[in-house]
Amino acid sequence: MSKPTPPTVEQAEVLVVGAGPVGLTLALELEQHGVQTLLVERNASTTRHPKMDVTNGRSMELYRRLGVADDLRNVALTADRPTKVTWATNAAGWELASFEYPSVDDMRAKNRERNDGTGPLEPWMRVSQVILEPALRDLLLDRAKHVNVQYGWGLESFEEDADGVTAHLVSADGTSRRTIRARYLAGCDGAGSRTRRQLGIGLDEIDLRKLVVREIGLPRTVAALARAFRERGERPADGRFYLVHFTTKDPAVLGRFGTVWHLQSPDGWTLISQNDGDTFTLHAPLGMGTDAEGIDPREFLFGRLGCRFEANVLVANAWTPRLTVADSFGRGRVWLAGDAVHQVTPTGGYGMNTGVGDAVGLGWGLAAVLQGWGTPDLLDAYEHERRAVALRNRQAAARHALVRAAIMTSNRAELHSERWLGARTRQRVGREILDLGNLENEALGIELGYRYDTSPVVCPDTAPGAQAPRQTMDDYVPSTWPGARPPSVLLADGTALFDLFHSAGFTLLRFADHDVTALTEAAAERGVPLEIVDVRDPHAHALYERDLVLVRPDQHVAWRGDTPPADPLHVIDRIRGARH
Repeated sequence: MSKPTPPTVEQAEVLVVGAGPVGLTLALELEQHGVQTLLVERNASTTRHPKMDVTNGRSMELYRRLGVADDLRNVALTADRPTKVTWATNAAGWELASFEYPSVDDMRAKNRERNDGTGPLEPWMRVSQVILEPALRDLLLDRAKHVNVQYGWGLESFEEDADGVTAHLVSADGTSRRTIRARYLAGCDGAGSRTRRQLGIGLDEIDLRKLVVREIGLPRTVAALARAFRERGERPADGRFYLVHFTTKDPAVLGRFGTVWHLQSPDGWTLISQNDGDTFTLHAPLGMGTDAEGIDPREFLFGRLGCRFEANVLVANAWTPRLTVADSFGRGRVWLAGDAVHQVTPTGGYGMNTGVGDAVGLGWGLAAVLQGWGTPDLLDAYEHERRAVALRNRQAAARHALVRAAIMTSNRAELHSERWLGARTRQRVGREILDLGNLENEALGIELGYRYDTSPVVCPDTAPGAQAPRQTMDDYVPSTWPGARPPSVLLADGTALFDLFHSAGFTLLRFADHDVTALTEAAAERGVPLEIVDVRDPHAHALYERDLVLVRPDQHVAWRGDTPPADPLHVIDRIRGARH
């Protein structure tokens, strides 16, 4: 009697679980390094939920590095459209305050004119995740030579050993199973990450309802929201929101305040225009004990916006914003990125954008280890670097959410009154909104100013008197302080310096005549990919602060100096994760 044939075990260097924007970006990064990758997604196709609507400047710089920024802009809002955020009593009521921002074209022109390193090379991009995901998927399917993308397969379990991971996948309908043998597993499988749960990694969570609004100068707690709701005769909000994603053939019904990106109300809801045309998403707080299953989405929509119109509801569901960061980003042969390790409120748009940075950071580290020139300590450094960013971004998102909470506590029934008291109340609330500002859409310090200066694979600046620039949420100070994203600058011939960086290895920028043979030989001895780029541009030299600046594959400074390092092998070993 013959023995049953053992199931076929498929092979991959990296198995990426989850094909949201983070998993897709990680696959693009691994493709750039030539790593054989299998990307699986438990759903049959890309998401129908509009989970994000802006890709910030830093993410767009990284997409430019991956060669896909222009492709993504082709499916996004056109570059000539300005952006406006407006606060109003409702869609049919009174405007309270507005914040206006230039178009992508205007931002590019302004950055070219200034050319002082204070802005991103790529301005932000407005696009819904409903559109972004298919675009990223199609780019992989069309161009990838090393990545296999498969939908309808989810992770069921895995076993890890010294040489790799054996992963067991199950089909979406539960009828089929398969086994994958990979050297590494990357869990990009969202907030409920099965990968994280099997690793036993916990989440550190902040309860937004208990935060105190101190840093914005208002001695109120979010509990005051309950009082504000009661004053309007409504049930207090319980932390949940209700989403209604819809289209309308008559967007003029919602055009009382012109073309608005975000229409926000002191009642707590936000209406997002996804395309400055016919597609919108409403997020509104739910009252305590409200049965979300019993909500009529159309009536919910009309009740919040204050007007009725023809609407085709695409998606409607309740959701709960969270402020969490995982206790660890992985270990050994299994690592995590994106929502699997951090979830934040939508305020600021830091969820997916933080995940894009994760994907690039994890991707080049995995490639370095698989190609033999990096050590596994690079992956420990990935956690050190990206977890610090996640914690900082969580703090910023919480701050922005509290600003909105403070505005909600300012709400009174008089806001909707046509009497003189209503006009006075609206004027006062409008001034408060302008005073509080709109930092959630202006925080360049968060987007561009994060640094990996305490990373074990970054060489500190030991020059006498050297001081790291101050970090704040709002301001970005251009710097090549080790661990920082270097300044974006155009050279005299119009070339973007970022475009000269080696995307799959290290780049040594040489702004003055120095013999760096010893450093290049040390890199060659360890197999570290290193390219020398000579720059003789006084303006760029001044911005880059040193004669020699070593830039990592993820466009962060690894080392800098005015002379070649005295011990070049030590520098090379440190940046590749080799301990001494």
